[in-house]
Amino acid sequence: MVGIELELAVDLICDSVESINDIEEVSIEDARGRIIGEDIIAPINQPPFDRSPLDGYALRSEDIVGASKENPIKLKVIDEVFAGGYTHKEVEKQQAVRIMTGAKIPNGCDCVIRQESTDYGMETVEIYEEIKHHQNYCFEGEDIKKGSKLIEIGEKLSHVHIGIIASMGYEKVKVIRRTRVSLISTGDEVICGGTPLTEGKIYDSNRRMIAARLEDLGCEVVIAKVMGDDENLIANEIKNVINNVDVVFTTGGVSVGKKDIMHQVIQLLDAKRVFWRVNMKPGTPAIYAIYENKPLLCLSGNPFAAISTFELMGKQLLYKLGQDPDLKEVRKEAILQDEFLKESRGRRLIRAIYDEGKVYLPKGGHSSGMLGSMIGCNCLIDIKPGTPKLDKGDKVQVVIL
Repeated sequence: MVGIELELAVDLICDSVESINDIEEVSIEDARGRIIGEDIIAPINQPPFDRSPLDGYALRSEDIVGASKENPIKLKVIDEVFAGGYTHKEVEKQQAVRIMTGAKIPNGCDCVIRQESTDYGMETVEIYEEIKHHQNYCFEGEDIKKGSKLIEIGEKLSHVHIGIIASMGYEKVKVIRRTRVSLISTGDEVICGGTPLTEGKIYDSNRRMIAARLEDLGCEVVIAKVMGDDENLIANEIKNVINNVDVVFTTGGVSVGKKDIMHQVIQLLDAKRVFWRVNMKPGTPAIYAIYENKPLLCLSGNPFAAISTFELMGKQLLYKLGQDPDLKEVRKEAILQDEFLKESRGRRLIRAIYDEGKVYLPKGGHSSGMLGSMIGCNCLIDIKPGTPKLDKGDKVQVVIL
């Protein structure tokens, strides 16, 4: 059976689902990395008052015209203000207020002289430098104006966003809820860690690996199970969980062997199969279906095939659902620094390491069943069909992971 092209597969996946628009309110401590569900409009000015940017003396610039070390000008100190405090006194001619960084500038003052340009006086102070009107002076609202739009709906909240929101007095914000995922790793040969490895068995890696990746991508993994090759049990599991999740991912059972039971699972569910087989290696036999208006993406059981096809198709599904801009596919051109001597009759994707326009192959094998050589890799090289081999210095296209 001839498969479809990867680009068509991704289009079919994304066209089949609607983005999540459910909103929930979370504390700002839990909001980093979330997609904001509302415009954030500044309720106050920042700073909320004229303030001093340094330790020194607030005064009137006209009183210290011509001041220098040789010609000091003496002013009366009428008060002292620390950050968090203020003075009711208005500064008049030949007066000053001792002031600390962040404190509100008293009425009557139009500048702040740094303390290093004074004698640090407490009752009177000698000024050794002339400064100008509004020098060393932070204006109310010079950072953020009340009523300005700070964050636009759909933006992903970084630590800087959190700081800005906190500076406005917010304790909670509205965000798009996380994408909820069910993950099923299939295969009679697969057992969980912590138990003895018996003859013919392998430890589960796909479930743990993809669950960890889902958490990296900001998803909520509602349930993750290892299940044997029983189509009825798997179909029932999907039936039981489908109303509590946005998407189901499975690994294994997608090819044409006697134990490749995901075809039967889809039939038992009476799900609509959108496609089976994609023209790429690894991950050719991927299946995509819709069940109860929810996406079901079935990936190969081989570890590298599972994670690479998840990155190419599953991540774009999550991008459409969760609207996280960081999940959008990024492709770059790079110069290969090694040789890849295998012929690629069909489209092939191999693991690699991208660094500033150069791409390197890892040590170890490239088989779809090998995972060890994936350590440190941050991209996939997308090799065109009909490529006899790749030489050092060739230009290649990479998909950034």
